[in-house]
Amino acid sequence: MLILIAGPYRSGTGDDPVKMAENLKRLEAPSYALFKAGHVPMIGEWVALPVWRAAGGGTVGDALHEEIFYPTAHRLLELCEGVLRLPGESRGADNDVRIARERGLPVWHRLEDVPGCAAAA
Repeated sequence: MLILIAGPYRSGTGDDPVKMAENLKRLEAPSYALFKAGHVPMIGEWVALPVWRAAGGGTVGDALHEEIFYPTAHRLLELCEGVLRLPGESRGADNDVRIARERGLPVWHRLEDVPGCAAAA
């Protein structure tokens, strides 16, 4: 399955690039376990960041940032078959969960609950 990993990226960082990089690292942490279980992990920022930079983005939270980041996750959810929601406050991740549920996609809150990942956790 193509699984969106959702959790805090920008939330709680004050837009500090170092803290956002730490959050991205936390989002990436379960990616190998998902891959090893036969899934394809996906994180919205993996797609949105290069698109934003290519469009001339430079200030987190500006209009261009808003135009690209949340819509990228929404488009990915049209392709994904489930969402792994990591802990932590995140308006974007909560919205991803809402959209996934509206589309009837499974949402897991623990890696070990994702099919094939019980042994990886």
